[in-house]
Amino acid sequence: MTNQSIIYGGKDPRQIPAYTIQDAARILKIPAGTLRSWVFGRPYKAAGHLRRTLPLVETPDGNASLSFVNLVEAYVLSAIRREHQISLPKVRKSLDYLKNRVPSANPLADHDFQTDGLDLFVDIFGDLVNTSRGGQIAIREVLGNYLRRIERNRLGEAIRLFPLTTPNNIDAGIKRRLIVVDPLISFGRPFVKSTGTPTETIAERYFAGDSVAEITLDYGCTQEEAEEAIRCEQRAA
Repeated sequence: MTNQSIIYGGKDPRQIPAYTIQDAARILKIPAGTLRSWVFGRPYKAAGHLRRTLPLVETPDGNASLSFVNLVEAYVLSAIRREHQISLPKVRKSLDYLKNRVPSANPLADHDFQTDGLDLFVDIFGDLVNTSRGGQIAIREVLGNYLRRIERNRLGEAIRLFPLTTPNNIDAGIKRRLIVVDPLISFGRPFVKSTGTPTETIAERYFAGDSVAEITLDYGCTQEEAEEAIRCEQRAA
């Protein structure tokens, strides 16, 4: 048994519940209520009966907390919704199509999603398949800036996420990968890539009254890194 298996009880650390709804919402800079509806569904009335939509992000064993893979799924979903305003029914249709074609419990994390702003696409078997219209082949590349912030292994599995601390300005964060989430480090808590310092530690110092200059001296990070760490810990507006 490997050290990793011993530490995580023989489980894949990417699949271990590690983030509350509030934690994940803060890291991804999306409203907690929105994320909660993606994970647990939302109530609605139909034919006089109260029903609930099916989850878009399925946590391990229905756990109340999200895994790292769930965090990546929510990140991709937030990018699709934020940048291209694709309706949730269309997203659901696309996910159903994927699950019927490709054996994956977490299709949003396991595939590089792309969109032209009207339809949802995914790279399957070397072709870019239009999953919203029954599998027509197309060639599109719009979500690349978001997707490139997900680091994958040779199997295509998401292993690291560089969260975007400025969600309304993707151009400002294309090359800025100062903060990273890695399920193998600090149990998946965000940290400064160059120093390994948890963003929570830096933010706590700042919110307690320490200046950014003091923080950079104490933790050996740059001003930009300290400011990114602070933004990472701030809740979505």
